[in-house]
Amino acid sequence: MKIELKPIKPKRISDQVFEQLRELIFRGELKPGEKIMPERELADALGVSRTSVRDALRKLVVMGFLDQKQGQGTFVRGTESIRKSPLAVAMENQDASLTDLLEVRMGLETNAAALAARRADEKDIGFLEKSLKELEDQIRNGELGNEADVSFHMAITYATKNPVQIYLMKIFFDFLFIGIKENLRYLYEDPSNIDQIFNQHVAIIEAIKNRDAEGAFAAMKHHIDFVMDFFKNFHQEDT
Repeated sequence: MKIELKPIKPKRISDQVFEQLRELIFRGELKPGEKIMPERELADALGVSRTSVRDALRKLVVMGFLDQKQGQGTFVRGTESIRKSPLAVAMENQDASLTDLLEVRMGLETNAAALAARRADEKDIGFLEKSLKELEDQIRNGELGNEADVSFHMAITYATKNPVQIYLMKIFFDFLFIGIKENLRYLYEDPSNIDQIFNQHVAIIEAIKNRDAEGAFAAMKHHIDFVMDFFKNFHQEDT
């Protein structure tokens, strides 16, 4: 049997630029509304041609990660405006509930927390602490802290050093954001929940910093159980 093989092509420079910028958005390093540096500066910083940068930016614009405004520059779009992944579209068509979402998060994120406790380096810890500080600041300003919360959970995922885990959470990204936004909107109608949620995040990061995999697993489980129990009771009262 003759098998047709195709030559292996090296990854294009523009694709590498695209992946690096997209990862900065996923991590929350590039925030919604933030202006991206001009093409020339990006090209110099990355050591690539302006054509490669231009192609990467165009792809990010098409996918909804960036927004180009005539005469103003290129800006990071809000998470809600990012084009939804096939998974999110499929789940919406199945009328997935927040409970369905949280059940999936339970499996993914408890495992991620345990792995992060074993593998997180100083850079990962820095990302986690930064996200936690941003969450605290946003809450103090009367905001829900959606973006910082998502960044926190994505930072844990990156700390696993597991490319499959990271890939799954990237696909899951927009559904994760929608779920967190909905969770916080209802949870924070009761101010007493704010401190509890924040303290749960603190417990997760402390376990990761202490290399306590079992503790990190348990802390993440407690956090998601808390949210699931809240919504179970919320819907019972609503019926």
